[in-house]
Amino acid sequence: MAVSTDERAALCDLFTELGPERPTLCTGWQTRDLAAHLVVRERRPDAAPGILIKPLAGYTKRVQDTYARRPWAELVDLVRQGPPALSPTRIPAVDKLVNSVEFYVHHEDVRRAQPGWKPRDPDPERDAVLWAGVTRAGKMTLRRSPVGLVLRTPDGREAVVKRGPNTVLVTGEPGELLLFAFGRDEVVLDFEGEQDAVARVKGLTRSF
Repeated sequence: MAVSTDERAALCDLFTELGPERPTLCTGWQTRDLAAHLVVRERRPDAAPGILIKPLAGYTKRVQDTYARRPWAELVDLVRQGPPALSPTRIPAVDKLVNSVEFYVHHEDVRRAQPGWKPRDPDPERDAVLWAGVTRAGKMTLRRSPVGLVLRTPDGREAVVKRGPNTVLVTGEPGELLLFAFGRDEVVLDFEGEQDAVARVKGLTRSF
């Protein structure tokens, strides 16, 4: 199965296990809010732009809140079903491109907000997809770094995010690097570099 499909199914199973009122790593969101966000993203093209465009965010929130009030089993089932039949993301190649990273990150948003979480074991197929996401997202979300910044996997793959002085090397599995690039701090990574430079990298606002 595709990474996006696996992550969607695992996230929905976790939603069902935990219920609608558990914390996530998305500030201010419980599990019901995250599930509603995913439904809006896939099923409401009129409201989805507000996810990224701030002037439209108010309308998006109103639509999302409406979904969040639905019965929990119904809301989770909407996430599990995926987008409508005519959605472009029903095409496997498009689904892989736009949903693999999205569902991995949000699956981890729920997993890592619960006590006792541990990183998942490496998986070559999943990690190859996530590494592609690291190389795309890192240069956008980490572009404000005031120092040089390189992301590296334990097997030696590297993504040069920014060339510059006092370079910081961040090493970890692709999923950990991806979560860091998406602004999450609940990650297992090694930082190498001058102490001040490392602190500046850790303090970056990591967003698109």
